[in-house]
Amino acid sequence: MTPTDPRPATPAQAGFVDVHYHVGPDAYVRRHTAASAGATYAGLGGWVVLKNHLGSTAAQAWEARRQGLPVSGSIVLNDIAGGLDPRVVEQAVIQHGDDSGLRLIVHLPTATGRAHKSRLARTPAHPLLAREGLRPLTVTDEDGTLRPEVREILRMARDLPLVISTGHADGHEVRLLAEEAVRLDVRLMLNQPANPMTGLTCSDLLDIASAQQVWTEQTALTYLLGYQDWDDFSAVLARVPRVVYSSDLGQTSQMDIEEWRTSSRDWFAKAGLDEARITEIVRDAPLRMLGV
Repeated sequence: MTPTDPRPATPAQAGFVDVHYHVGPDAYVRRHTAASAGATYAGLGGWVVLKNHLGSTAAQAWEARRQGLPVSGSIVLNDIAGGLDPRVVEQAVIQHGDDSGLRLIVHLPTATGRAHKSRLARTPAHPLLAREGLRPLTVTDEDGTLRPEVREILRMARDLPLVISTGHADGHEVRLLAEEAVRLDVRLMLNQPANPMTGLTCSDLLDIASAQQVWTEQTALTYLLGYQDWDDFSAVLARVPRVVYSSDLGQTSQMDIEEWRTSSRDWFAKAGLDEARITEIVRDAPLRMLGV
């Protein structure tokens, strides 16, 4: 690093942390690779956590950090990645390494089979996905209770450097996951809870996310797609404790990283957020959630 280089050498030196950015290869065609996204975030003085509906970005993140890029990873426990198998999580922890100083985000399934027509314009990344899609998997069984494998993965977060994410759980499942996370005293991130498959409002989150173990992700994408109106978007940013602001971008049909940063500053100003609150949601809360 030179004195004028904005690239953060460690997460603590980052001006912001985006915990949710999609790069290729993924289930859909993406705008950036791990390296090109990492270079963009480096140039902006930020840190990025990569996400992939096909499974793990842990090895990509490890490789990117070897190139001096501010990148860490996650894993999505969809069926195609091995599903709700603790061995899949352990492998990702090993691939992620222990040099970033940040926990691996473990997303519970995002391909749940629940009826929802996305407003995103996107292209499957491979002919197999165009024909068959992703097989569904949910965190609850037919009786509406958490699967034993899910409880085991939550327990793993007591001993391993993990943050468990709710994935595309529905509102009932999110409440069950929050209760279990509090009981086990592990970190849980409510993954983009305003998305239509989850459907939680600011009022819901003020109740569900009251416990110190629970963090709420507020993505730009839910607002950009019209899944969340301005009043709810701005209320979450201003009022909910332990909010983690992210992009959930990377789609070729959506804005690039620099435009997201510029738009976010405009939204924060419109919402009346002061500098302390902005720093809290874009940097301090993500770092506390991910800190080992």
